[in-house]
Amino acid sequence: MPTRRTAQDHGGWPDLPGDTALTIHVPEADPLVRTPSRAHITLLYPFLPLARITPEADDDLRALFAATPPLPLTFSEVRRWPGVLYLAPTPDDALRTLTKSLRERWPEAVPYRGIFGDEGLDPHLTLASGAGTDDIPETEFTGALPLHARVESVKLIATEGAGTGWRDLRTYQLGAAGY
Repeated sequence: MPTRRTAQDHGGWPDLPGDTALTIHVPEADPLVRTPSRAHITLLYPFLPLARITPEADDDLRALFAATPPLPLTFSEVRRWPGVLYLAPTPDDALRTLTKSLRERWPEAVPYRGIFGDEGLDPHLTLASGAGTDDIPETEFTGALPLHARVESVKLIATEGAGTGWRDLRTYQLGAAGY
């Protein structure tokens, strides 16, 4: 049985070669984001290693997301964790349900490698993170709120490791009956 990789094994919060994630792009928030990535909500990171994205896994993902109708989300509040400034989506129950369904089907995919416990973090859209983030006033973002988005798809993304960025692999449509 393979050993579960942890953040401590790799010096913090690593992106390892072949890591994948399931994310929701929120283009309406792109102008607000101060990180190198586009505006997104992570459903599950890391997901399965790239080598385990088989046709069967792909079919299971397609079916799971097809059974979920498109999601209207509103972002009306800027919140903080130490070193992170983020928007909390409302309602977030459908996002939590999707993550729970993914975890039930693939229990080996532990959110954030277990750094934040087996359940991971609350659904969120990161605006800024890292050094200096705690000094950014929330008022720099509140003028653009509330922000409304309609989520119609989930992206499977992959990386070749730290510093290489992420690339889109597949897009799964929500509510795609008869996919």
